[in-house]
Amino acid sequence: MKGVAARLSALGLSAALATAGGSIALHEGYVPGTYVDPVGIITACFGHTSQRLALGMEMSEQECLQLLAEDLVKHNSQLMQAVKVPLSEYEHAAYLSFHYNMGSGNFRSSTLLRHLNAGERIEACKQLSHWVYATIKTPLGVKKIELPGLVTRRAQERELCLQGAYTYES
Repeated sequence: MKGVAARLSALGLSAALATAGGSIALHEGYVPGTYVDPVGIITACFGHTSQRLALGMEMSEQECLQLLAEDLVKHNSQLMQAVKVPLSEYEHAAYLSFHYNMGSGNFRSSTLLRHLNAGERIEACKQLSHWVYATIKTPLGVKKIELPGLVTRRAQERELCLQGAYTYES
């Protein structure tokens, strides 16, 4: 689906949320219905998760875009409750993409957030590179594996974040 960021802007989302949404759409991919993600969670559209989802559900492009917009607003609210310093637009977009992928609990307990709230913007951005592993259940127990898609996503989030951090500090 092309122009996700522009379509999210047209729905009234801020520039940072629309930028994050475009990045999320790129990394999550677009599936017009439900699927099982790499760690076994039933997911829909652009990485939307919910207890109401079931395999085999189909959704229109507009429904998926609306779910993404609603998810961005929810995740942004959670993000901004945890962050105690002002963010540049790029930092905001990078951290929102990260939060969307990792969840509020992981974000709130992260070293990344501790550095950010201490005003250590560059170090906070660098912390994004540490979050490239997925925890999966195997017959032999729980295992952490590095996912190539997360390596790529975190590198892009980090670069976006650093661009904003350097701009903010100038």
